[in-house]
Amino acid sequence: MATLKVPDAVPSPTQDCERLRNAVQGLGTDERAIIGILGHRNASQRRKIRETYQQLYKESLVDRLHSELSGDFRKAVILWTYDPQERDAKLANEALKSKKKGTKELQVIVEIACANSPHHLQAVRQAYCSLFDCSFEEAIASEVSLPIRKLLVGLVSSYRYDKELVDMNIASSEASKLHEAIKRKQLDHDDIVYVLSTRNMYQLRATFKCYQQKFGNPIDQDIESCGEGVLESLLRVVIWCIQSPEKHFAEVIGTSITGLGTDEDSLTRAIVTRAEIDTMKIRGEYFNIYGTNLDGAVDDDTSGDYREFLMTLLGARI
Repeated sequence: MATLKVPDAVPSPTQDCERLRNAVQGLGTDERAIIGILGHRNASQRRKIRETYQQLYKESLVDRLHSELSGDFRKAVILWTYDPQERDAKLANEALKSKKKGTKELQVIVEIACANSPHHLQAVRQAYCSLFDCSFEEAIASEVSLPIRKLLVGLVSSYRYDKELVDMNIASSEASKLHEAIKRKQLDHDDIVYVLSTRNMYQLRATFKCYQQKFGNPIDQDIESCGEGVLESLLRVVIWCIQSPEKHFAEVIGTSITGLGTDEDSLTRAIVTRAEIDTMKIRGEYFNIYGTNLDGAVDDDTSGDYREFLMTLLGARI
């Protein structure tokens, strides 16, 4: 499902560090060498490279990359170089500290909570505490107002069961509870927050299916009919990330490159955070939605080293 391509014979961390050191020393920077190394290493290998670089040269690889690179290319490379849980903690903090806290910013938190494994969410929570000296939940509570705060704190606080276990009686009962709250436009109702933040993903997909069978419309469509506020939009993102994370991220990429200009932050986030998870599926969903090739769309809408790096993570560059 991932598009990251790691060579069969991977050089040692010391060899990779020596090549990276050569790429950033002297006049100019060898960006292609950086892409060729980091763009073909998995999370465990990148961690060993960072640790070895620190031991060998007594400086942070991330700090050196920050000083040598620039623009969207720098941001993408640095996000990729972090451990996945540290990366997501930093993305969440950036979203919470932004002046505007609309759907575009806060959906990052929904993605972390609903489009990843429970184990990863726990790791992000631990990383957030270590990096920012407060809990993920505290940060949300201090930066986000009600009723959105209630939903987001519920989502990041839970530890869902991660096996395929479904009770159809519960699915039917909770579909009715969700429908009643949505019909009354009580989208911050305890039943909605409880069901969406505690049930395992398989159970929730069964509940959403029951909802449509019993009440005629997909649940996200009924939520949309309640209004166009941030809470309504975020709840739809919750549904999409639970039902089909790959479809959600295909739409994030599509939205980021459609129309005038490019939303590089969203494009970077979608590709960097999913390259080791499900970008093969995202590629398929992108074609289903937009009728065109994802690789070609990204290639056409980006340029320079930034394009080469994203295309490498998509497996389109050797």
